[in-house]
Amino acid sequence: MPKNRNYKSPDKSLQGSEVTDDRKQIHQMELLLNVSRQMAALETLDEVLKTIMDITALETNSERCTLFLNNPQTGELYSRIALGSNLREIRILNTSGIAGHVYASGEGVIIHDAYKDHRFNKHIDEQTGFVTKNILCAPVKTVKGEIIGVIQSLNKKKGKFNKRDLSLMEAMTTQAATTLQNVQYVESMKKSRAQEMEFLNVVSDVTSEIDLGAMLQKVMNEATKMLNADRSTLFLNDEKKGELFSRIAQGDSIGEIRLPNHVGIAGAVFISGETINIPYAYADLRFNPAFDKKTGYFTRSILCVPIINKDGKTIGVTQVLNKQSGTFTDEDESRLKAFTAQVSIALENAKLFDDVQNMKNYNDGMLESMSNGVVTLDDEGEIVTCNAAGLRILRVSANDIIGKKAEEFFLDHNAWILEKVRRVEKTQNSDISVDAEMEFGGKKLSVNLTILPLNSSEGKKLGSMIMIEDISSEKRMKSTMSRYMDPGLADQLLEGGEDILGGKSVVATVLFSDVRSFTTLTEELGAQGTVSLLNEYFTIMVDCIQREGGMLDKFIGDAIMAAFGLPLAHDDDEDRGVRAAISMITELSIWNKKRIAEGKKPIDMGIGLNTDMIVSGNIGSPKRMDYTTIGDGVNLAARLESACKQYSARILISENTFKKLRGTYRIREIDLVVVKGKTEPVGVYEVLDYYTDEAFPSVMEVVSYFKNGTKYYREGKWKKAIDAFREALSLNPNDQLSKTYIERCNYMKENPPDEEWDGVWVMTSK
Repeated sequence: MPKNRNYKSPDKSLQGSEVTDDRKQIHQMELLLNVSRQMAALETLDEVLKTIMDITALETNSERCTLFLNNPQTGELYSRIALGSNLREIRILNTSGIAGHVYASGEGVIIHDAYKDHRFNKHIDEQTGFVTKNILCAPVKTVKGEIIGVIQSLNKKKGKFNKRDLSLMEAMTTQAATTLQNVQYVESMKKSRAQEMEFLNVVSDVTSEIDLGAMLQKVMNEATKMLNADRSTLFLNDEKKGELFSRIAQGDSIGEIRLPNHVGIAGAVFISGETINIPYAYADLRFNPAFDKKTGYFTRSILCVPIINKDGKTIGVTQVLNKQSGTFTDEDESRLKAFTAQVSIALENAKLFDDVQNMKNYNDGMLESMSNGVVTLDDEGEIVTCNAAGLRILRVSANDIIGKKAEEFFLDHNAWILEKVRRVEKTQNSDISVDAEMEFGGKKLSVNLTILPLNSSEGKKLGSMIMIEDISSEKRMKSTMSRYMDPGLADQLLEGGEDILGGKSVVATVLFSDVRSFTTLTEELGAQGTVSLLNEYFTIMVDCIQREGGMLDKFIGDAIMAAFGLPLAHDDDEDRGVRAAISMITELSIWNKKRIAEGKKPIDMGIGLNTDMIVSGNIGSPKRMDYTTIGDGVNLAARLESACKQYSARILISENTFKKLRGTYRIREIDLVVVKGKTEPVGVYEVLDYYTDEAFPSVMEVVSYFKNGTKYYREGKWKKAIDAFREALSLNPNDQLSKTYIERCNYMKENPPDEEWDGVWVMTSK
């Protein structure tokens, strides 16, 4: 506890007007000695400030006293006052008010009527309710004459402040100045030590992360906290695209923002490699206020530093916005530079890991999607990989082939393959065998076989690769049948085994698409023109579906029904369905541009997707069969396709599909709906990824406002909902769905729902 709580004046009898000058001097000497003793017993800045203020208030016989110390980095005078068990820090500019005048001039002042002095700031009295009558204010000087702060006493309890009070105040603060400086220094050292330990802990935590998205989030969060700022963004450079990119959280997923690496403040720092510290953003010509106008955010100050790797190469930038107290200082620059320097290696490693992982996923996906079998051997002749097509052609499982020596696997009728592999390894020249014969599982295959040498970029031998193209009669038959049905279904029929009229329950993602105003088109085009149009349209759409491993169920007039997860399931069938839908809309847009250039009318369409348990199988008679899917899950997909018209959307997915998505997409929840024939509501989501920035500007900002609007809508807060939807429209005036909700809200205001309103919309049509 501070020792000053028991402080008493050295001699209360020496305070009357009858005291002689000698006795006053003795009293002052005893007082100064007492101040020195008091200061020597204190350890913290808070105790010293409290003690000096208590002694000064007592000796100047005033109602209250405040001691301000100067912070040269921020240009502020600060003090700490007790509020209950807590300490509150107050700060003022060291050029404002009476305290600022005394600090700047270095001369103490006596003010008998505060409200008549133009330097006095009466707004503080208005805020606190305290009435300041008179003021005694003196600079806090060291013995060398350096001004380190200001002390002021308010409202003399008896009489007026006089020169003796001012002299006494100045003497006491000079006596305490050395202690003040010492405890300030100690406090600064402790603070620096704590910051250093915190800094090391933060760096250790951040650099332990290898996932790029998670690391970027950690770095941005820590930079924001470290500099006491509103927000921060870390951009890394994409050398291939010449863009700066960052990963940001969007709800439960991670989104990516990109900009050219020479644009704006971030681009200027990346190109120059020099730090930019802008205290007032709108006064700097390099600042582009367009983003603030779009989002409503107000940028005050900016600190942007380059991220430089160990080789001196700039790999990105870190940008921090809006210091919460004042502007960014030189110390902030140094701390942020040190932080980015420490994490730059980890960032580069995480980006490299991300690139390698993406390349691996790409290569794995490419191999798995190939219809030809691919088998790789290492330099010792051991089989390392075999893709799905290879396993199918060779009629083996992965355990039967992976890890085996080539001479153990290619035996008997297939021994000729081993001879060719050895020849290729020796000559390092590829070998091609056309319409060769292999035998696996007691069945002969006609194949085109290609054997290639595998070498590293440095020319080191890594092994060899065998590519197998099945050209047997089974494959030729499949080629014919695939013109009439999905290739996956053709595989099942050719392999036989199961009762082809049987059925089974499976979880699959069903896709329905439909051309808008098709009847009008057929009337204009005629029979021949309609068939030509559909053939071209279906060719484009089916390619999009089959690229994602989807099964074409059937054509229903101008409509398409497809499924993902049939006849073979994948771990990401929901993502495949969504990607196929996005591709269908994108390819349709490209085709429409071609049609418009040829003087033809463009075509529009809607797509619905739902994931559920459905029944699949061949339905019909032994003479005529149709492999199809049925069930409520199929019906809901059809309802969502139809609902695209009502919601001015092109792709709608159910919450069943949304919850299982693994990828990152631009999606917004648009409604809770009870479809015709059902009683339970289902969440409906709109996929927005096919939009360009020009077609749907500020898409994620619009999604954010729209989300707030639907929240208020479901709570029955119509005005707040309308305001949120209007904010969305201000960013994208063409967002028809926001307009639809405003119309709904206006209707609800005029026709309030009952008390059981839960925001669910009931569809009355199919």
